[in-house]
Amino acid sequence: MSDVISEYQKWKQQGDNLRAQAKQAMETRFRELLMEAVRIAVEYRADFGSPLKPASPITAFRFKTPVKVKTKKTGKQKVEPRVEAAPQKPNAKAAGLQKRLATAKQKLEEGKAAGKPTRALEDKIYEIEDELRLSTARAGA
Repeated sequence: MSDVISEYQKWKQQGDNLRAQAKQAMETRFRELLMEAVRIAVEYRADFGSPLKPASPITAFRFKTPVKVKTKKTGKQKVEPRVEAAPQKPNAKAAGLQKRLATAKQKLEEGKAAGKPTRALEDKIYEIEDELRLSTARAGA
């Protein structure tokens, strides 16, 4: 009987060791692939000037390219300056609508806490959000 138990314990220990080795190997492989993906993204941005987009199911890969891109090429390195969008003037109508929206949302929360009917407030918030969308769409066009 103790033979079976000791054999089981040896098997279990080997399984734990194998599990630890597999975990280590998978983590190492993941890091290698991730570093390769980063290298490709940097190279793509340097060659084509735009960031490489990951596949749509991948949402956790967040990588920002470094300011200085290291390349293996000899000679001068081309670093394109970042083009930032010109700051737009704040839209007075949009600012007013945002203020009204914040007030309406606050009233909605107060009404919910007091147990009052909130349908009218919800409709008002929807209307304000719609006006805000329309005003920002007109300003952008």
